[in-house]
Amino acid sequence: MKRVGRRCLCGLLLLCGTSVGTAHAAAASASVPAAATLAAPVTLPVAVPLGQEGVAWLGKVVGAAREQNYSGTFVYRNGGHGETSRITHLVQDGRELERLEVLDGSPREVIREGDVIRCYLPETRTLIIEKRDWRGAFPVMLPTSLAGLTEFYDIRKGALERIAGRDAQVVVLEPRDAWRYGHKFWVDTDSGLLLKAGMLDERNGTVETFAFTQLQVGGAIDRESLKPKFDTQMQGWRILDLQAGSPRQRNDRWLFKVSLPGFRKIADMKRRSFHRHRGSHAGAAADDAAHLVFSDGIASISVFIEPLGDKPVLGEVTLGAVNIYRRAQDGHLIIVLGEVPRRTLKVFGDGIELRTRP
Repeated sequence: MKRVGRRCLCGLLLLCGTSVGTAHAAAASASVPAAATLAAPVTLPVAVPLGQEGVAWLGKVVGAAREQNYSGTFVYRNGGHGETSRITHLVQDGRELERLEVLDGSPREVIREGDVIRCYLPETRTLIIEKRDWRGAFPVMLPTSLAGLTEFYDIRKGALERIAGRDAQVVVLEPRDAWRYGHKFWVDTDSGLLLKAGMLDERNGTVETFAFTQLQVGGAIDRESLKPKFDTQMQGWRILDLQAGSPRQRNDRWLFKVSLPGFRKIADMKRRSFHRHRGSHAGAAADDAAHLVFSDGIASISVFIEPLGDKPVLGEVTLGAVNIYRRAQDGHLIIVLGEVPRRTLKVFGDGIELRTRP
């Protein structure tokens, strides 16, 4: 397993969430040996249901980040790297508007209007456009669903602590099996906003954190402060429009032989292939790639399947908390990635096969 630096990918992973573009760029940034094949078990252990301790606090968090105006500065750490970013979030006429600017290193900016996300990468003169309806809100560590969460996590309320000058209730999620990571949340007792979050690996080591250092909740926010600074400087930029296709376009050609406990399919669609998109500009044709997402309510696994192409980079890559597994199957490139243990991705990815038709 080779670990690669985040470079401009931190903007994609942290701010835009996990994308097909991220998967390709991450694997392409390092020479990775092909992974050895492991036998994928079909029957996996199921966790034991637990009580509802701490669930009420998580429920408060889910709505808070989407329903309030706020602005602040936070520090994001992934592996051995850290960055400071500034976020401004406005709710106007029931619609979310958000601007996120990375303050350290190379300039990066993310603008979100509803479920459309635009990532500006001025150093490479690239604009990436995503459309998200399954996991697009800040921060990406927020639970997407509370349904059934206690079956696979022991959720308990911890102590009261102080984060960014505000009282925070600690909520701990301990996984009941080895298929997922643990989590620790610090929830603002006043607003319900997530002030700090940490992801814990199999050895209980912290692999990813974000924490506000300054936060202002409520009050008026000037709409002008959410405008992108690079929109007037985009002549000659490369535009990668990776907006997902219709969720009605299901991918029935592929068989998923392994069912991970608690992970259910929450997205199934066609989207533009990044492999065919590289080097193209707006309006260029691109082949479709299959895009599926599986989630247990807090952890998610993304699967991208597209034509293999020339000289594909196969194997495994780790970007802090994000693991990526790439393999070839029947003339296709299968990319499986998510903030879950490497073994989880390997077992799941090795169980994906092209469906044979009678």
